[in-house]
Amino acid sequence: MGPSLAPHSAPCLLFIRSAGIFCLCDEDPCPPNVVDLLLDAVCIVKADSSIVYVSPAFERIFGYAPEEVIGRRMLDMVHPEDRPATQSQAERVTEGQLQLHFENRYVRKDGQIVHIRWTARWVDDQQVRLAVAHDITERKHTESLQAAIYSISEAAQAAEDLVSLFAHIHQTIGTLLPASNFSVALHDRLHNTVSFPYHVNEGHPASAPRPPDTEALCTHVIRSGHTLLLTPDRQLPPTAPPLTAAPRPRYWLGVPLHTQAGVLGALVLQSYSDEARYGDRDTELLQFVSTQVASAIERTQMRNRLQQMAQYDQLTHLPNRQLFLDRLKTALTRAQRDQTLLSLLFVDLDRFKQVNDTLGHAMGDLLLQRVAQRLLECVRASDTVARLGGDEFVLLVESGHAVEHATAVAEKILAAFNQPFDLDGNQVPMWPSIGISMYPDHGSDESLLLSHADTAMYQSKKSGGNQVRIADPTGRPGLAPQDPPQPDAPH
Repeated sequence: MGPSLAPHSAPCLLFIRSAGIFCLCDEDPCPPNVVDLLLDAVCIVKADSSIVYVSPAFERIFGYAPEEVIGRRMLDMVHPEDRPATQSQAERVTEGQLQLHFENRYVRKDGQIVHIRWTARWVDDQQVRLAVAHDITERKHTESLQAAIYSISEAAQAAEDLVSLFAHIHQTIGTLLPASNFSVALHDRLHNTVSFPYHVNEGHPASAPRPPDTEALCTHVIRSGHTLLLTPDRQLPPTAPPLTAAPRPRYWLGVPLHTQAGVLGALVLQSYSDEARYGDRDTELLQFVSTQVASAIERTQMRNRLQQMAQYDQLTHLPNRQLFLDRLKTALTRAQRDQTLLSLLFVDLDRFKQVNDTLGHAMGDLLLQRVAQRLLECVRASDTVARLGGDEFVLLVESGHAVEHATAVAEKILAAFNQPFDLDGNQVPMWPSIGISMYPDHGSDESLLLSHADTAMYQSKKSGGNQVRIADPTGRPGLAPQDPPQPDAPH
């Protein structure tokens, strides 16, 4: 719990008795007690941790005047998380072990946390522990801040998505400040809206999509670009919207996320009790961290956009060829391992060029978007619909009954395309030609399966379109599954 007190030189001698500290010297009046001049706090406690004496510096460090703590247990002021380790160290000192550099945390009178480095020894003839407390809060603060900034920067490189990044940021900020109630608000500049992709609140389910009780205040922080701190003693500024939600937080701290392009969003901390308070120091800390957080979010968003551009078709937002091949390779590995089946459906639009020629390429693009949506409606969420290019689409269907399931999906697609497409008031009919290949019947690698499905699709198109063909591994023309009746296609 505490450090040893070095021997004092003349003219003062410190004599320890069970009742306290006394000065014995020949001068009258007595010169100033050197202990009273120390910036570190000198403490004398009994074996049961009850305080016998503290020097005046104790009030500066811990917030309590000496007369307020005499007779109290020193251990009761220790941060709850540090009490077991502190108790263990105190017992070692009592057993005669010299303690030179023990660190722990205390809760000040004002509720703030203070970090202490102790040197301490046991005075056997007086049966007390003599300790010196050195305040290392500033050093710990700097170290924690540096570690937090590094951690956030590392997370920006490693996080797979924004939600993972936000969770890491939440955890990191929690090492600096009370963060049981934490939200990230993001500003959509295009639509001028505020969303809450990350929100953890002890008064609401963790899965809540947004904190409605703070939405207006978050919007105010983002649009004003200024930090807002709400405490029991600090009311809202006149320009801020009223906080009407119940229960009302006792402390509310919102910090804008500034970037060169403007305010990206805001970080929000809330507390519903005095056990977790926020003040000016916390505000400065969160403002400092917010700069790194804003940069991390920007980098992650940019990486996600680049990844989206590299893996997804920009017109339909479906997976592109490269991503589809990656998924097909993974699905084949899984099918080979689990001895399951899968199928590919190659879809090409009949006479799509006529739409571009008659209505223009803008309408052709709109048609491709409408087609993508209808195809998605014909499959399960676990299946993949991709655009390979032009008017070519491919579907990856994993199932235990490849033929039956693939045929059912194909017939569903034919039925869906039986209705014309509405292109800004233009009713445009469009029909598909579909070719099917299956694992393992038509190959065990992605290129072979895709080639067989493509060949079957061309057989469908050559037969008039708007129909389905199943690939034949021998190279002969594919056959329609059970020869389903086909709606009349245009000629």
